[in-house]
Amino acid sequence: MEAVLQTKGLLSLPSNLKTRALYPSQGLKHRLFASKPKTFTGFSLSSNGVPKFPTFVSKPSGFSPKDRNLHICRAEAAAEADGQPLFGEEADRPKFLGIELATLKKIVPLGLMFFCILFNYTILRDTKDVLVVTAKGSSAEIIPFLKTWVNLPMAVGFMLLYTKLANVLSKQALFYTVIVPFIAFFGAFGFVLYPLSNYIHPEAFADKLLNVLGPRFLGPLAIMRIWTFCLFYVMAELWGSVVISVLFWGFANQMLQIVLALHFAFGWADVWYECKITTVDEAKRFYPLFGLGANVALIFSGRTVKYFSNLRKNLGPGVDGWAISLKGMMSIVVLMGLAICLCYWWVNAYVPLPTRSKKKKEKPKMTTMESLKFLVSSRYIRDLATLVVAYGISINLVEVTWKSKLKAQFPSPNEYSAFMGDFSTATGIATFTMMLLSQFIFEKYGWGVAAKITPTVLLLTGVGFFSLILFGGPLAPTLAQFGMTPLLAAVYVGALQNIFSKSAKYSLFDPCKEMAYIPLDEDTKVKGKAAIDVVCNPLGKSGGALIQQFMILTFGSLANSTPYLGGILLVIVLAWLAAAKSLDTQFTALRREEELEKEMERAAVKIPVVSQEAGNDSLASATALDPTTGGLSEPSKPHKN
Repeated sequence: MEAVLQTKGLLSLPSNLKTRALYPSQGLKHRLFASKPKTFTGFSLSSNGVPKFPTFVSKPSGFSPKDRNLHICRAEAAAEADGQPLFGEEADRPKFLGIELATLKKIVPLGLMFFCILFNYTILRDTKDVLVVTAKGSSAEIIPFLKTWVNLPMAVGFMLLYTKLANVLSKQALFYTVIVPFIAFFGAFGFVLYPLSNYIHPEAFADKLLNVLGPRFLGPLAIMRIWTFCLFYVMAELWGSVVISVLFWGFANQMLQIVLALHFAFGWADVWYECKITTVDEAKRFYPLFGLGANVALIFSGRTVKYFSNLRKNLGPGVDGWAISLKGMMSIVVLMGLAICLCYWWVNAYVPLPTRSKKKKEKPKMTTMESLKFLVSSRYIRDLATLVVAYGISINLVEVTWKSKLKAQFPSPNEYSAFMGDFSTATGIATFTMMLLSQFIFEKYGWGVAAKITPTVLLLTGVGFFSLILFGGPLAPTLAQFGMTPLLAAVYVGALQNIFSKSAKYSLFDPCKEMAYIPLDEDTKVKGKAAIDVVCNPLGKSGGALIQQFMILTFGSLANSTPYLGGILLVIVLAWLAAAKSLDTQFTALRREEELEKEMERAAVKIPVVSQEAGNDSLASATALDPTTGGLSEPSKPHKN
């Protein structure tokens, strides 16, 4: 049987796609290799046969062993005459470790690109905080102002420029035009801008303004005082949003359209948005595993930061150890950037790009007012939006307060950077572990428990963190027995909070958020995503920064605002938990409706069986298709000879 699997309306595969049974379901295997089929009269597949027939793939699903159901997926099988191998047969194409070399030519360079990009991102993320927090005349109070008044406008401006460049440049030219300035800037910063920072930063002018305006304006004035460091901060932020999200994933989705669609057809990861078939059962199994590779880069880059930060210990007196460390780390960033370009060039030169068989439907554009109206109109989307906004605000409130204590404990840039290296490594290990455990959590406890773990972690660790800050004096004698001061204990508890909240976010919160869209109808799903992108994502990211700015300008400093920030965090996390509970109830109800519809559909339609008989593939079932009407009809009785 020369045929390819093509899904109708849900997944579109090229006609010449070569299919490999990687993780075939039992239902598919039964239909392909049934030994004693019944046949339809006058209706079969041939090498050039055009007739089409519906098939149904049955797969157990559900959130617990007690709640199993069958997800039914309509598909078409069309015969091909171009010599494609049969299902289940060994292909002639060369393989390595069971994987076709043609596939490895795509996967290996893309994997190297992803590793290098994330390796750089971790180094840049840790370094940008060290620069702006530990600089003379600055503190962690600069971060809320920097994110709102510098980072956001530059991100918007960059995307406008990117849109214009995309209209006039080819894809390859656009990739190099965007990534090369990043590489050049980071190299120039380590070897030129930072060594000259004492000469080009307006220290005296900033001091005069600070004396006039008062200490509550320390954060805004620090942006002007250390403008090159702030520029590095913004470029590091843009590396994550532009190089990872726009450049890499855009290229990867283009390269892997065929491969990933094939893998999805046999039950692999459905995280790639080109794949139109998505079930909750598959999502809960494969979403958490998606970021495992990213955390390998996180672990290695964290050790790299630690190594270069400790170079100061081997240098003589009077030597700027942080400058030496910065040159070493930026050299690695440049080398990794060049490796990214090399991998990109090699793929474009030696790997043929797949052509899209179907144009993807564009997401509708919604204005802010339209998004707000849609959010208000749907309780389900409203609860989902609360989760997104609450996470963004909560993690921002905790992170900035923790970094202010981190600077107090480690005022030296090298000490601060070394701690951040350990922090990144621990985050990678914790996230890797949580992603492995998350599949068990989804299977054993379901969506509702998984959705509540992240806010619960933030709540418990937040109580401990803010308690150490507010009531550190009475606790000092007890902590001294463990060799710690209240400040050091707060730093460690804050680090644990950030590590566990980030690992829970990547392994549980993000999968839960994406899975929550699955039971919705197509219109609500698309509009809900658009509304959350327009309103909730920016509000979550900037909401915490705006709250902190208000507190700093009102109470004079971040330290004076700590009790109020702790109270705000408590209210937001409790609202988050309430929204998760409400969403779990609605999610479960929608899932039951979906399962009931599919059970009714399965009860009404018998499953046809594909088999091989006398060299000619035929269909068999208790119910037949009427080739003229496309409907169901009773099978004709066999003729007696």
